Amino acid sequence: MLSASEDRTPLVRAVYHAPRGRTRMYQLAARIGQLFLRPDDYLIGIIGSEGSGKSTLIKGLFPGLELTNDDEGINKPTSAAFDFDPDAQFCGHTFHIDMRYEMAFHQMHEIVDTVKAIVNNKRRVIVEHFDLLYRHLGFNAQILFGLGEDLRVYRATVFGPSPFSVRKMAFESLKYRLMAHSAEDIMGRILRDKYHYQPQYLHSEVHHGFVVGFDEEPDWDLNQLEREVLEVIDSDISITPGEGDHVLFDGEPFICTGKRCHVKRSSQIENFRLLKHFKYDPMIGRYLLVGIVGDDPIAVEKHEGLPPMLGGEHDGHYSDLDHAGEHYTRF
Repeated sequence: MLSASEDRTPLVRAVYHAPRGRTRMYQLAARIGQLFLRPDDYLIGIIGSEGSGKSTLIKGLFPGLELTNDDEGINKPTSAAFDFDPDAQFCGHTFHIDMRYEMAFHQMHEIVDTVKAIVNNKRRVIVEHFDLLYRHLGFNAQILFGLGEDLRVYRATVFGPSPFSVRKMAFESLKYRLMAHSAEDIMGRILRDKYHYQPQYLHSEVHHGFVVGFDEEPDWDLNQLEREVLEVIDSDISITPGEGDHVLFDGEPFICTGKRCHVKRSSQIENFRLLKHFKYDPMIGRYLLVGIVGDDPIAVEKHEGLPPMLGGEHDGHYSDLDHAGEHYTRF
């Protein structure tokens, strides 16, 4: 039998499209927890900007863990970590510290001492915004999660990766996820109100964009649909979280379980376009509508030399989705 020090998962980095929507993030987090988390991972770092889904990720990784100041409005005065007493009969095993929140109540040396005490006593602490603690703590987390457009998982060591490099990736890439989600929901509202189609949430991700799947190929003019989405984008409407599972477009609610994962105004969505044909995926039996945002030389519509589409009028058209799966996650 291998000792704890020898039995190590050979993970360097795993990269996933960061899903939009609470349920899908829970599901991905649960899988990642099974694959990569070890019982002796005592220090876990979470890094990501506002609206990236950090609280949802943590809840999926650690069901039942109480979070301070989380996105659901559950506000505790401070983390239970600061009452840590390893000799107490009912002392907890897993704690959560939100650095941005706790820095308003505690000095940095208090946070550092608390984290070290928990780890040294072989208890677990999940540190949100770990990049703010790293330099003061003096050592890295055992596993790092960076949440931007992608969800990246790192088995960290003293040799890296640096939480600062993880932060740079997460913060710079998040804008594409926010733009794509907002454009997707704007299109969903148009489909509901003008096309009398109720989205079924057969959704997935693509590099700098989104994918919506249909059991049957819709008879829609995609050029017209694109123009209608662009009209809303150009009108510069406000996009804010609403009550329950709703996002508000200029105060009008639209159902969304990722209501914080949006740009603040529609005019912040850059270079939106739709691919002008539905792509049929025979592996899942669905017709795929792809929307893209931003300027990127490796956006999916730029790929060439991929297999032709199958069937009828689509013969001769080439796939706009990456055949290696780097840019497209199946439903």
